[in-house]
Amino acid sequence: PADAWVIIFWRGVAAAGFTIGYLLIRGRLGAEWREMGGPGWLVAVISAAGTSAFIPAFKLTTIANVAMIYATAPFLAAVIAWIALRERPKPVVVVASLLAFAGVCLIVGGPSQGGSRTGDLLALFMTLMMAGTMVVYRRWPATPAALPSAIACLLLSPPALIFSAPFAVDLGQMPALAGFGLVFALASVLLSEGSRRLPASETALLSALETPFAPVLAWLVLAEIPATMSLMGGAVILAAVFGAQLVQITGRRR
Repeated sequence: PADAWVIIFWRGVAAAGFTIGYLLIRGRLGAEWREMGGPGWLVAVISAAGTSAFIPAFKLTTIANVAMIYATAPFLAAVIAWIALRERPKPVVVVASLLAFAGVCLIVGGPSQGGSRTGDLLALFMTLMMAGTMVVYRRWPATPAALPSAIACLLLSPPALIFSAPFAVDLGQMPALAGFGLVFALASVLLSEGSRRLPASETALLSALETPFAPVLAWLVLAEIPATMSLMGGAVILAAVFGAQLVQITGRRR
């Protein structure tokens, strides 16, 4: 029941604290601070903008809609990289991008069922911001990953204090709010560490499993059943995501 900005504040404090603690334990905090540069700060600002839309999206539309729309991030990144970096995408990525866009149109254009167009559009904006961070890392691969994420969380603290009263939140909600931040930070760290040990294609494919898992958990825990058009759009997006990954993995093995 907490306000979206209250959630953003406490999630950010917990996530930033956990991430900075992780960097301290690894002895990487000073190094990542020196490596920030312009790209690192750009990632922090873009990520903060995405987070400011991410949490309200969950308040205004279904978890399934947010998860399915977010699954299009790699394809949006390919489009941005094409425009900004003149990096021509592979044909399979172009086809998958068109399919994913069609899936998003089905979700946003279909009748709402526990959601709203505003929430869907916020999810789309969040996905666009996350795609932007992917392009920044593509252009400047030496940009640190953990510290920009922590700074993005802290950048949202002042507006959260302006638009809400986080210290007036019921104490009974604090474990869930802090847990949200800890899980988010832990997921980011595990993804970073796992990607060091796996080929990029396998990392991307495993990360894509978030998309079908989120609606299933929403159904099991919250009894949230997506609208028919959301299910159809999600099926199209999943086909695009997993199809593109499998085609590329198969091509590399050959």
